[in-house]
Amino acid sequence: MARHPSRPEPNGPGTEPALGLRGLVPGLDRDDDRPAPQEHAPRRPRPGPAHRRADTGPVRQVQPPPVPRRSGASPARPADGGGAEEPPATALPDALGAEATGETPHETPSGAPAPASGRAGRNMAAAVGVGVGLAVVLLASLLVWRPAFLLVLTIAVLISVVELSRALEDGGHRPALPPLLIGSLAIVALAWTRGPTGLVVAFLLTVFAVLLWRLGDGPVGYLRDASAAVLVALYVPLLAGFAVLLLVPDDGAARVLAFIVTVVGSDIGGFAAGVLFGKHPLARTVSPKKSWEGLAGSVAACVLIGTLFVTLAFSGPWWGGVLFGIAIALTSTLGDLGESLIKRDLGIKDMGALLPGHGGLMDRMDSLLPSAAVAYLLLSVVAPV
Repeated sequence: MARHPSRPEPNGPGTEPALGLRGLVPGLDRDDDRPAPQEHAPRRPRPGPAHRRADTGPVRQVQPPPVPRRSGASPARPADGGGAEEPPATALPDALGAEATGETPHETPSGAPAPASGRAGRNMAAAVGVGVGLAVVLLASLLVWRPAFLLVLTIAVLISVVELSRALEDGGHRPALPPLLIGSLAIVALAWTRGPTGLVVAFLLTVFAVLLWRLGDGPVGYLRDASAAVLVALYVPLLAGFAVLLLVPDDGAARVLAFIVTVVGSDIGGFAAGVLFGKHPLARTVSPKKSWEGLAGSVAACVLIGTLFVTLAFSGPWWGGVLFGIAIALTSTLGDLGESLIKRDLGIKDMGALLPGHGGLMDRMDSLLPSAAVAYLLLSVVAPV
């Protein structure tokens, strides 16, 4: 019995082709459903621009002389009306390439920053403009009136606490923001008025306040949220309090300036050495763009700047300047890596978007905060008040 009453059996007379192309292409209407051998040689493509493919096997094609094209022009289409040429197999989009290689876009495989438009694809023009603006504000506040710098530092600490707390919230943690903000104000104020003792007491009171505040939300997630709040209090206001201690003496403006300029020198020296010589990654899984050569450049720049400050501004020994420079280079790099580790754990690129070309303010404070504590301790030894 026929499967379709309206059609004859497949092998009977007047059989319709099983596919729509049968009967139109020679050899496809045979009973064994196999295409007949080609009766004509394959058509050669008409002369036109050469189209290249990602070669996965030996394919012979006629290659006319290359036709010069403007950079960025659309790929040439074959002369016979075919589609656009395929991109090379190694040309991955930025996101896919980063996922496949473990590197962020615009970074060299060696781990050194790419000498393109910016680090990690940032807008370098905006980054430089914002950096110059921040430098002008800091210099003006230090040289005109020291308490003005205290005000600038307090604002920066509060903004950084908010950025870090919100980033942790996005990662599932809930640090208690109100006691953190109040505690940050207390830490800066008591460090300015009471010195190291006031700094330590204010920090301990802040920790006690965040632990007590979290009790109101019950036991679920208490350890997670309390630990996140203590991390914020330790990372931002406590370390920033050492910058306040640097500011207290009569030559405090010079001490703060020495600390900040040395950290900036670490960034510039590391960037330049990484671009020119970077081949060996320093910490690929944390920050692929950093290299050992970049760290050497940071140390060299910091030693030079630190020695000049210690010997000329504070009349200290030259070896004190060398020690100061090496320590600042290491703490600056570790601070940058520490924040990168937090951001990778949270799955974010920047802590915020306040500063064009930089990210958040916390992204600029990462290397300054741990360096402030080391600068205070070392200058107290090599250049005591």
